Amino acid sequence: MGATVAGFAQSTVSVNPANGWIGYMNWFDLNMNYVSGGAWGTADLPTGFSGGVLTLGPNVNVYNPGDAYWVNGDGSGAKIMDASFYVEDASLAGSPLTFSGNVLANTLVSPYNSVAFIKEFTTSYALVQSKTAPLVGGQPFSVNLTSAPGNIIQYGFETMGPDANPATVAGLGNVQVQAVPEPSSLALLVVGLGIPFCIYRKQKNAVI
Repeated sequence: MGATVAGFAQSTVSVNPANGWIGYMNWFDLNMNYVSGGAWGTADLPTGFSGGVLTLGPNVNVYNPGDAYWVNGDGSGAKIMDASFYVEDASLAGSPLTFSGNVLANTLVSPYNSVAFIKEFTTSYALVQSKTAPLVGGQPFSVNLTSAPGNIIQYGFETMGPDANPATVAGLGNVQVQAVPEPSSLALLVVGLGIPFCIYRKQKNAVI
């Protein structure tokens, strides 16, 4: 009697400080019309790991009261800053991916917001799909996405809101996420026709 074999690889990634985290900023006018974007220093997003905790906060590094491009006459931010802090890994494409972690606290005030995401891009960085999960203080988050082979995968956090005054930013809150080691990738091989399935573990290479 023949057997039918079907297999898939399930990868799980976490908030691992050892991975190659990247900063990127898009910004919009107050009507959410896209203005520009580019690579951004992670400390200027601002984001950073400290003592096993990742902190995400409102952007302050472009705030300049003397520049009407960035600051309105009443002192409010003139641009909506869309800060992404993420890991890019093309090797994760082509199979189910889960990005998960634990939110220690979220004290951001409106209109600021932060989410966890997984995004899939073509090799020319055209967006194929994006999945997000809210960051709720004291609760875990989990994002799941299945992508096509050969594409580019990014996972991380996106924080959006007006550019903020450094003198008052403390009152706008932040998000704190627990930093943890990367879990192993699971590879599942399922054998049909009544033959028990086998489970084995494969340690993923570190993300660069």
